[in-house]
Amino acid sequence: MTDPTGTPNLGLPGLGPAREARLREAGYNTLESLARLVPSSLLEGLEVTPAHELEPGLEAVVEGTVKAVTLRRFAGRSRVGLRVVDALGAELELVIWNQPWTAKQHPVDSPVRARGLVKKKGQTLPEFLVQRFEKPEAPMAAGACEPRYPSIEGVGEKILRAACAEAARRLSGQVQETLDEATLATHQLLPLPQALLTLHEPADATSFEMARRRVALDDWVALHQRLVARARDLRVGRAESVVLSDAEWARLMGLAPFGWTTAQRRVLDEIRADLAGTVPMRRLVQGDVGAGKTAVALVACLAAVSAGGQAALLAPTELLARQHAQVGAQWCARAGVRSALLTGAAKPRERAELARRVALGEVDIIFGTHALLSDSTSFPRLRLAVIDEQHRFGVSQRTRLIDKGRDVHALLTTATPIPRTLALALHGELDSSILDERPRAMRVSTKLITGKGGQAVEAELVAALERGGRMFWIVPRVGDEEASPEDTVTAGAPAKGAIERHARLLTSPLATYGVELVHGRMDPEVRDAAIARFKAGTTRVLVATTVVEVGLDVPEADVLVIESAERLGLAQLHQLRGRVGRAGQEARCYLFGAKSAHGRLRFLEQCSDGFRIAEEDLRTRGMGELAGVRQSGLSDGALRAALSDPTLFDLARRLASVGPKARIFAP
Repeated sequence: MTDPTGTPNLGLPGLGPAREARLREAGYNTLESLARLVPSSLLEGLEVTPAHELEPGLEAVVEGTVKAVTLRRFAGRSRVGLRVVDALGAELELVIWNQPWTAKQHPVDSPVRARGLVKKKGQTLPEFLVQRFEKPEAPMAAGACEPRYPSIEGVGEKILRAACAEAARRLSGQVQETLDEATLATHQLLPLPQALLTLHEPADATSFEMARRRVALDDWVALHQRLVARARDLRVGRAESVVLSDAEWARLMGLAPFGWTTAQRRVLDEIRADLAGTVPMRRLVQGDVGAGKTAVALVACLAAVSAGGQAALLAPTELLARQHAQVGAQWCARAGVRSALLTGAAKPRERAELARRVALGEVDIIFGTHALLSDSTSFPRLRLAVIDEQHRFGVSQRTRLIDKGRDVHALLTTATPIPRTLALALHGELDSSILDERPRAMRVSTKLITGKGGQAVEAELVAALERGGRMFWIVPRVGDEEASPEDTVTAGAPAKGAIERHARLLTSPLATYGVELVHGRMDPEVRDAAIARFKAGTTRVLVATTVVEVGLDVPEADVLVIESAERLGLAQLHQLRGRVGRAGQEARCYLFGAKSAHGRLRFLEQCSDGFRIAEEDLRTRGMGELAGVRQSGLSDGALRAALSDPTLFDLARRLASVGPKARIFAP
């Protein structure tokens, strides 16, 4: 059977045309794709915990009778409270955020069973944050297992789980194992036919992990084979080599107003070797906050110019491009090299004149934003393209810059650390360099502010400014959305956005030191003027959105406040934290976030390693927010399987090198 568009129907119970359309949009349009959908986690049944035994942070199942129902609304959000009495007569409060309909679903005197986390236990009732309700008449038995799947809009998880299990059953007779018995035995792998059936209907956690590992292996093998093919395609052509003498290379490195770290010297040696070859360089440089990626990229650009070529450095934002251009101009002046900045904010006449100079070869290094990709920008001798924060550009955008020359060397950088295994998955076609050392230690102490702690923080902020410091105050939103009611912060309740926070601070004790506002919707000239005053110290407080995440270097800044921190990933918070303490001084970071995110945010209090933070982000929030992951073709479950077992990743690489993989299913 087919639907009106001509697409074959899956014919699975519970999947009508609307749900099948949703599945197709998500990439699951065949029985095979559903059978191979790797669950992201496993939910195991728990015994009921009496209310008097609940402890904060404990995941548990509670059961009882509803005695009272409350529904409160806060500016677009809601909180349902169910006062419940358990079988032993102990009381607790079940809390459900932003699901107001649950108030009617659980009336007074009705039985209720819920799974969740204990958030608070004190003189008042224990507060239990509900993750999901279970049917009291058909509870999930202790020890039972239930695979959890990635969210697909319009398709409930229960329906998706049933569809995947049925697809695996229907295809069980067609599955062909592609690995020999020795490989299966050596690496303790389930046979694929058994793994697919077990994956969606596991008997226990052990069998689930074994099944997930086997099915995920095929995803990783296929990915590695695609990466090998992409790497081969990227290296087609003959680049003009950039060969410099030891003396000239030393001269370029000597332009730096600082000493080089061992990691920077190692990465520069790798880049120098790449540039000296005729195979186009394709290298990704990853580095944590303050690792010195910009300095490495500038030396590479100067090397290309020393060999008679031009270099272009593409940045995702005007703020970052301007920062690079300012630093680069100082280096270029010392080297006798001509540089310029091209952004979309330039006036048409200025852009046209600069494009003319670039086309005539009168500019050696050009820094810019997407304006560099314009058809009006051409390079007569482009030798090197540097793409900063490369994950913010699409593949076609990166290619467009590289194609402005013949077989151009490409250096890609990112200041967003991601787990090393994931980096190889996303960028395995690139040679990879990691700057795992900072020129100076990060001395930023981080503190999560809870309850009424914001009142004490206000005094600390004033004291820091009195000592001569400068402060970033970050609010993720500009001002159109509503705030979370779960926490309060200094100077009053949470602001709706940066605009409102700026207005409030202008009437607070901080106003004495001057308060600026910066966000992405501002006129560039107004924004640049505000930043200039802050950098000069004329004003000492800068209220901003995450537009300042990268590219704004204010060495004197030593205080950072981030409110609504639950809206940001740990890796992004770590990037923002890198805005302070850049001169090596002690700095402070204050986090204000919703109670539901406190467990995740506390991790930042103890950790300053960007790669560890990225792994924790992946564990707690999933991989959807990590740039480029969705384009890799990996499911969340396949990724988690490899992150929990690095041997799986290595095995996939070896199997991928053997040759084309046979079909998993018979024709």
